[in-house]
Amino acid sequence: MAMFKGFSNAFRIPELRKKILITLGLVAVCRLVSQIPTPGVDWQTLQRTIEDIRTSSGGGGLFDWFEVFTGGALGQCAIGFLSIWPYISAQIVIQLLSSVIPSLEKMKKEGESGRQQLAQITRYLTIVLCVVQSWGIATALMHPNMLSPAFGNVQLVANPGLGFQLMTVIGMTSAALFVMWLADQITTFGIGNGASLIIMINITSRLPQAIFSAWERYFGMNGVAATRSPVELVLLLLFGFAVVMGTVMLTQGVRRVAIHSTRRSMGGGNTYGMTQTYMPLRVNYTGVMPIIFAQPLLQIPAAILTKFIPSDAGGALGWLRSFGVQLSEMGPVHMLIYAAFILFFAFFWVATQFNAVDISENLKRDSSYIPGIRPGRQTAEYLDALMTRITLIGGTGLLCVALVPEILMGGMQVPWAIASFFGGTSLLIIVGVALDTLRIMESHLLVRKYDGFLRHGSLRGRGGM
Repeated sequence: MAMFKGFSNAFRIPELRKKILITLGLVAVCRLVSQIPTPGVDWQTLQRTIEDIRTSSGGGGLFDWFEVFTGGALGQCAIGFLSIWPYISAQIVIQLLSSVIPSLEKMKKEGESGRQQLAQITRYLTIVLCVVQSWGIATALMHPNMLSPAFGNVQLVANPGLGFQLMTVIGMTSAALFVMWLADQITTFGIGNGASLIIMINITSRLPQAIFSAWERYFGMNGVAATRSPVELVLLLLFGFAVVMGTVMLTQGVRRVAIHSTRRSMGGGNTYGMTQTYMPLRVNYTGVMPIIFAQPLLQIPAAILTKFIPSDAGGALGWLRSFGVQLSEMGPVHMLIYAAFILFFAFFWVATQFNAVDISENLKRDSSYIPGIRPGRQTAEYLDALMTRITLIGGTGLLCVALVPEILMGGMQVPWAIASFFGGTSLLIIVGVALDTLRIMESHLLVRKYDGFLRHGSLRGRGGM
C-alpha cells in the first residue's frame, strides 16, 4: 500500500507532476520514432524472414538481441533502429579512453568545464558511429544474404544503390541524434537518466508480446492448443519473483568502508573535531556492462563461423564451423564461454574505472583515513584487494542472473520472448532504472514531507548504468 500511496502523492506535487508528464511525453515520441519504417525497404518481407529465422533457431540470437534493445525497430526496419545506442556506445568508449589517455583524464578532473568538453567529444563520436552503423545497415539491407543464408535471394530494397545508402544514413543518423537530444531533455527536465529510461522502455515494449506468447503456450489461443501445463507457469512465476528479488539485492548491495575524517583549526593546526562516514562500494559495480560486452563477442564470431565456412568442410575448417555452431546453441560450450566472458569483463571494467590510488590520495589530502590502515600506498592496496573480492561476489551474482534465460531456453524450451524477462540484460536494466527513477521521485516526496515508497528505509539507486 505504501508504494501505491507514494505514486498518488507524486501527482500532488506540481513540480514532480510536471516532470513525470514531460518524461512520459518525450518517451512516447521516442517510441514513435522507432515505428517509422525506413523508406524504400520492404519491411513486411523483412519481418516475415526474421520471424522464420527466429523460429528455426529457437531465439536468443543476434536478431533477438537487436530486437530487445531497439524496442521492435528491427522488424519495422525503422529509421529509429539505432535508437540511443550510438550515444551509449560513445559514452562507453570515452569512459574507457579517459582511463588511458592523459588529456581525457585531465578533462574529467577539471570540473564542469571538463565535463562539458567530454560531452561535446561524445556527441561528435556519436555522429561518427551513427554514420558508420547506418551505412552498414543500408549495405546489409541491399545484400541480406550477408546477414544470414536464410534470406536467400529475398530482395528487401526496391531501388538499391548509392542513393538508398545516403538516404538511409541521413534518416537513421538524424533519428539517432534526435533521440539523443530527447534523452538529454528527459535528464534535464524530466525524471531520471534519459538514456537509461529510453533503453528500459524499449525493452518493456516487448512485454505484451511475451504475455501473449505465455498465454498461447500455457492456455492456448486462436485455435492453437496449449503445449504446456499451467502448473509450469505458476512455478515459472515463482522462480521469476525469486530472480527479481535477487536482482534487486544485487543492484542495491554495497560494502560500506568506514572513513574517519579529522578537521584542523585555522590556527595552530590542532585537531578539534572528528567525523565518521562510510565509502559505499557497490557489489555490482559494473552494472550491466559485462553482459553487454559478452553477448556480441559470443554471437558475432558464431555467426561468422557458421556463415562463411561450408557445412561440408573438413579438417580445421570443419572444426571451426562445429565450434561456431556450439557457440550459437544453448549448450555447455556456449554457457561456459559466456560465463568466462562475463567474469572477465566484470574485472576488466573495475580495473579501468576504479582507481584505488586516486581514492587513497584524495582521502589523504582531506585528512581522512580508513581505521587500521595507513594512508597512502597501504590504503590503495587495501581498497584494491577489497574491490577484487567484491567484484568476484558481484560478478558471480551477475553471472547467475545472466544465465537464467539461457537455462530456461535450453532446459525448458521456454521461448526467448518469455525467457528474456527472467534474467539477463533485460531484467538488470529494468530493475536498475526503475530503482533509480523511484529513488529520485522519493527524494522529491520526502523533501515535501510526504511518505516515500517504503514504510521503512529508503530506496538506493545503482549509482550509474
